[in-house]
Amino acid sequence: MANPLAKRNTVAVLGPGGTGGLLAALLSRSGHRVVCLAQDRTADTLRRTGITVRSAQFGEFTAPVEADTELREPVDACLVAVKHTALDAALTRVPPEALGDALVVPLLNGVEHPGRLRARYRPDRVAPAVIRVESTRVAPGVIEHGSPFTELDLAGDAVPRPRLDDLAAALLSAGTTARVVEDETAALWAKMAFLAPFALLTTRYGLPLGEARTRHREELQSLVAETAEVSRACGAPADPAQALARYDAFPPGAKSSMQRDAEAGRPLELDAIGGALLRAADRHGVPVPVTARLVGELRSAGH
Repeated sequence: MANPLAKRNTVAVLGPGGTGGLLAALLSRSGHRVVCLAQDRTADTLRRTGITVRSAQFGEFTAPVEADTELREPVDACLVAVKHTALDAALTRVPPEALGDALVVPLLNGVEHPGRLRARYRPDRVAPAVIRVESTRVAPGVIEHGSPFTELDLAGDAVPRPRLDDLAAALLSAGTTARVVEDETAALWAKMAFLAPFALLTTRYGLPLGEARTRHREELQSLVAETAEVSRACGAPADPAQALARYDAFPPGAKSSMQRDAEAGRPLELDAIGGALLRAADRHGVPVPVTARLVGELRSAGH
């Protein structure tokens, strides 16, 4: 599996859940050294059993990883794969002084987290990434990867390009589709412009995408238009017609991760997605009445 063109990296993975666990296992399998950072019990399990992946794309395999509750040595990169709701607590596992010259690569939803990370770590080493994948942790160290793709866009306007290229090469060697993109803002808003309408509509009505896009078509169209307008105001191009076409092409049973969190009684990334969208709209004077109503209704419901 190893690609001789990619140098052996040492990569920390903060949050070895569905996304982080998949990347950790893939990187380990392809010859990179991986240190997973997690709570005591999870770290102990990973040290003993490694990470098992069940995937139509990559097959079923188990890869060994190191694990600890805190980063204690410099690494080449630290992938931040926790949810927004757990970010502040998780970052205590990555002391800035232990990080050295490492890239900090958040894989989070939303658009505001790079600023928080740059306030804590070297600003020119924070490299926001966008990942497109469906992957679930079904038990500590057991990952079910459902999508037939694992695609990453790496960005970081102030990060030295060779550092981004090295990490992209490592991720490519592991089997993902990874590329470096030029415009961090455009990359983050491209995901936000797709994710926000999908997450807000499916979670508000408790419906899979197929029913939501049919029964609440006008609201979906309004959400897409409002989000695209905010995205453009923030300097990122957006195409509402293309977004609608993508929703219509999705399997009807698709659910957003926010909706799955709501069904499981977990905290929602409502502020990181809906709240961030409203704050950006307010900064740029863009009216977003439908988005504001849905976010307000979700908050009123206790989310």
